[in-house]
Amino acid sequence: MVEVSESERRQALAEEFSRLEESAMYSAQNQFEQAKQWRGINLMLGLPASVLAAVSGATALASTAGRFWAGLLALGAAAFGAVLTTVNASHRTNQASSGANAYLEIQTAARQARLLDLPVTDLDEMRAALAEITARRDEQNKTAEPPNRWARRRAQKNITTGGQTYEVDSTGKGA
Repeated sequence: MVEVSESERRQALAEEFSRLEESAMYSAQNQFEQAKQWRGINLMLGLPASVLAAVSGATALASTAGRFWAGLLALGAAAFGAVLTTVNASHRTNQASSGANAYLEIQTAARQARLLDLPVTDLDEMRAALAEITARRDEQNKTAEPPNRWARRRAQKNITTGGQTYEVDSTGKGA
């Protein structure tokens, strides 16, 4: 059996916590971008459905001559409503936002474990903390909807342009 020093074990744990932190950061940003898409789809379908329904009702009430147009507008509103119901964009928006926030919690827990706890805590306790945070991430991965290509590109851009960087980290003025 190969002997591994305490500092080597701490370094290995720090690297694993960093991997978890990075994984959660990308997953959170992917989910936030996905939520933005679903919110936009919800508005793009819901707004026309509401407007068409209102106009068709007003047209039908205004005169008997407008029945054809009122019926046509009502059918359009129903079509938008049917697509909106089938796509379920509102639920998907909430699901993606919740998933993103869960990933942010995992990211924060991994960062705090690496920076605050690892230097001063028993290695066995830190190994248990790593296993617990990893299990949380794995569980979240099972329930999160996979992001599409556009959401992944937007998330990557957000991260590379500093969207996940705290000012204290970029200026070094944390103390």
